[in-house]
Amino acid sequence: MMKKAVAVILIILAIYWSFSAIIPSKISSMDAPNAQFSTQRALVHLKEISKTPHFLGSEAHQEVQNYIVTALEHLGIETQLQTDYAIGEWGNFSKPTNILGRIKGSEKGKALLLLTHYDSHPHSSFGASDAGSGVVTILEGLRAFLSTNKTPKNDIIILITDGEELGLNGADIFVNKHPWAKDVGLAVNFEARGSGGPSIMLVETNKGNANLIKGFVNANPEFPLGNSLFYSIYKLLPNDTDLTRFREDADIDGFNFAFVDDHFDYHTALDTYDRLDRNTLEHQGSYLMAMLNYFSAANLDELKSIDDLVYFNVPFLKMVTYPYSWILPLFILAVLVFALLLFYGLNKRKIEMKPVGKGFAAFFGALMACVVLGVFGWKLLLLLYPQYSEMLHGFTYNGHTYISAFVCITLALCLLVYSKVYKPENAASLMVAPLFFWLVISGIIAFKLKGASFFIIPVYFGLLSFFILLKRKKPRLVLLTLLGFPMLFVFSPMVQMFPVGLGLKMLVTSTAFVVLMFGLLISVFAFFRHKKRWGYLFLLFGLYYLVSAHFKSDFNRERPKPNSLMYVLDADTNSAKWMTYDTVLDDWTAHFFNKTSKDTIGIVFSSKYNTKIQFAKTTEVKPIPQPVIEIANDTVVGAFKTVDICVTPLRDVQRMEFFADTSYMFYRIKINGMDVKPDKDGTVFNKRKSNRLLRYYVSKNEPLELQITVPKEQSTEFLLYEASYNLMDHELFDIPDRYPRMIPKPFVLNDAVVIKERIVVP
Repeated sequence: MMKKAVAVILIILAIYWSFSAIIPSKISSMDAPNAQFSTQRALVHLKEISKTPHFLGSEAHQEVQNYIVTALEHLGIETQLQTDYAIGEWGNFSKPTNILGRIKGSEKGKALLLLTHYDSHPHSSFGASDAGSGVVTILEGLRAFLSTNKTPKNDIIILITDGEELGLNGADIFVNKHPWAKDVGLAVNFEARGSGGPSIMLVETNKGNANLIKGFVNANPEFPLGNSLFYSIYKLLPNDTDLTRFREDADIDGFNFAFVDDHFDYHTALDTYDRLDRNTLEHQGSYLMAMLNYFSAANLDELKSIDDLVYFNVPFLKMVTYPYSWILPLFILAVLVFALLLFYGLNKRKIEMKPVGKGFAAFFGALMACVVLGVFGWKLLLLLYPQYSEMLHGFTYNGHTYISAFVCITLALCLLVYSKVYKPENAASLMVAPLFFWLVISGIIAFKLKGASFFIIPVYFGLLSFFILLKRKKPRLVLLTLLGFPMLFVFSPMVQMFPVGLGLKMLVTSTAFVVLMFGLLISVFAFFRHKKRWGYLFLLFGLYYLVSAHFKSDFNRERPKPNSLMYVLDADTNSAKWMTYDTVLDDWTAHFFNKTSKDTIGIVFSSKYNTKIQFAKTTEVKPIPQPVIEIANDTVVGAFKTVDICVTPLRDVQRMEFFADTSYMFYRIKINGMDVKPDKDGTVFNKRKSNRLLRYYVSKNEPLELQITVPKEQSTEFLLYEASYNLMDHELFDIPDRYPRMIPKPFVLNDAVVIKERIVVP
């Protein structure tokens, strides 16, 4: 009994260790040594730059820009501003202003670039985490570095971009238009997709990662978190950072450091100074100092490589790496060892086919049951709690509680299933199935997802446990538990990270990981005689967490409900409507809609999550000043016609959006004098999946000048949506304040006064 208790304690300790080794547990104080990064000193900056939302074009945006420039100059760094027009791959056009500085190195060679952005997401985010945390990490890190009075070997370029939230526009104009871009040998970027948790290292490169990972290991950050699986998945997702422009447009390698926990705060009015996890900021600082100290003196001309490394973090060793060339040999060797042990066990009658068959049935049954739990359990919860659909991130305020519930229920199912097949003498036979499944997964990975090839490492420790079970009648339970530590160190954090970062629809990854981990620990759990009791205990834990999540499923001041409202004036029909994206109306939106408010809506905007207008209701037409639209210079040359369109706003607006039918052909589009890069077939915007043509984020109320070249016989029609973010305080409206338990919904056009107008080019 004592040995089993020790085994349980060791497993709990290993899981705790796997989390504690990836993020600092305390922060550096205001009186930390000058050469040391201080989170408290960084927070002084953060409090200033996150007082209000500061999206591009807002008054606060200029104030934040001025503050950062002053802070850099206070460090003795001469700064410059870069302003230009840019249009991103998403069709978002803006005029960003980048903040740049440069520290001269002692030798010629490639420069180290420190990168983040200072614009917040339109229109309600305070931008404390995304990416105020990056700004203050760089400011405080530079202060600490410069306090040593050491001259770096390499130049250090500081780039704090603008317009990142709009389409990486600031990074675009730097990479493609600034002369310093050709000097950059490595970029280190700081980002956020939440307000807390450990920061994950992701590599950005077009070629092999070998030299980058070797450099990262040599830099020796205190709390490294990253593995080659994360980046393999990252490359498959439609998410970009400023580093994407560096990699795609200039073949410049880089590191992303981004945290994703408390995902529900991302791009919302909750991204505030108070909600940023201080330990997370400390983690970012530890990364920066390691990168800055090492790569400011490293040879940045030698980072390119054609080779790749598999890499993953573990306590003590920090980062383990090995070349891709080892992947297949390691897999083949594991298969051979498994086959030899299987042959040995059958020959010595340590393994019997009937228990092996039961083991396969138990493991496969548990895996399938828990996959079904992960996939359909969350869908069921969405039916029971329709309000969750209002959180577009896909991660609810009680999301961590749901992860705990699903993990406990998964463990309960595993224990209850295995309670049916256990006998003291069949532990080795039960190990065959999980080892076989892990080898199958490792084989698929070896050919299809090489970045995840470190899955084979726990298999070797599992094979060693299998060998011990075959050789000893009474193996040492503590030794078998210790052999499970490498798996627990590597995979325990993943149980949480995937649904946190990708949304609770990915709870299936949590349940699948738990079953796989449980399988390799059969060498330990097989000797627990009362698995059914343990199963019921974990089932009770799971029910407890579900009940706890239920009592946190509502919205209140601490867990505010995101909602939305727009006033849309149709200038062509002289009619107006209230509109909302909300699927569940609340006390505040009830002022404008009821459940039957389903007026014809038509095309309106787009969002990251393909959110659609759910309710619309006709309302009073207000005398909103309409834009002046001028069409001129209708010139025909050969088979083409060129037309100039100028849209001048007569009110303070922040956004113009153009829609055009996907059947139209555009051979050239020039926006405010800037040519849009054509596709390979020589046309522009003709691979659109929707009618949205482009979106212009307005700075200083500048007009939009659009020059289009189309087939001369084409009659082109646009829909223009001109929007301002001032609905809540507009003098023509009497909009009640949101209740304290509500916030503006992110990712969509919200709290906006919109004018819709048709533009016909004959």
